[in-house]
Amino acid sequence: MTPSAAALDAPSGISPARPDAHPVLAEAVRSGFVEGGHRGSLVVLAADGSVELALGDPTAPVFPRSANKPMQAAAVLRAGLDLSGERLALAAASHSGEGFHLDLVRTMLAEHGLTPGDLRTPPDLPLDPAEAETYLAAGNVRERITMNCSGKHTAMLAACALNGWDLTSYLDPAHPLQRLVHQVVEDTTGEPVAAVGTDGCGAPLMAISLVGLARAYRSFVRAEPGTAERRVGDAMRAHPEYVAGTRRPDTWLMRELPGTLSKMGAEAVQAVALADGRALAFKIDDGAGRALGPVLARSLRLLGVDAPVVDRIGHAPLLGGGDEVGEIRAAF
Repeated sequence: MTPSAAALDAPSGISPARPDAHPVLAEAVRSGFVEGGHRGSLVVLAADGSVELALGDPTAPVFPRSANKPMQAAAVLRAGLDLSGERLALAAASHSGEGFHLDLVRTMLAEHGLTPGDLRTPPDLPLDPAEAETYLAAGNVRERITMNCSGKHTAMLAACALNGWDLTSYLDPAHPLQRLVHQVVEDTTGEPVAAVGTDGCGAPLMAISLVGLARAYRSFVRAEPGTAERRVGDAMRAHPEYVAGTRRPDTWLMRELPGTLSKMGAEAVQAVALADGRALAFKIDDGAGRALGPVLARSLRLLGVDAPVVDRIGHAPLLGGGDEVGEIRAAF
């Protein structure tokens, strides 16, 4: 399946229908009173890849945001870049900006004859709030290398340097590397890209359905050993702290449920695949990140996952006067 010119040229403003019939996936309950809800769509795949549960419209295209990163990492491998271990996990990361993340980004840049000045990520603070406070207290300022996508961008630049592709235009959708990313997205999701936009880090962003996203994650855990997809899935699962950070749910889930692949995306997107091929993906329509944990925990329980980490991820308290007076809870 090759990227179509129409898909590559699709305007970033395309917006799929968001029917009011999308169910409330999570609700905010304060002092016993339901004060709000978050609608969205969700799909759960059985081990054979068939749809086991669908809520809302999981066939409508969405921007998966950083949940697309495993596909982008697979593309740099297909481009011939030889990454493994922590380096490959960081290529698929939305890292927290912890010291070990930034140290490895700097090392990877140097290994490939690159510098932080080659990055086209927007200057930013560490993604993790605690890391951001420490970073600012030390007198630091926003930098390109600190942005949570700097590992992905480093891998993209390294692949371009290896192939003699232009480094300054590596984020152009028509660039050879981004056309390869487009190809991987369509190969792993089993569907054409519905639209191309620009992600927060500046990279091209491919719109796909939640069914396609779940199918892609399933492929990363079920692919044959040695394939680009399996190499990325194995690296992420072996080094989850490099995919996210020490205080992040994706890390907890992959560390405490061996064989699980998990990655969140901005605007409240989440995709997970279990070792046996079962998978899920969801999107909260209003982008409320506070709903991610409760919806993810409920989805995992529907898959029969019963582990302390599920309770930990699902706990989303609401505070009043510094005390817990309610919660964000799943509503399905």
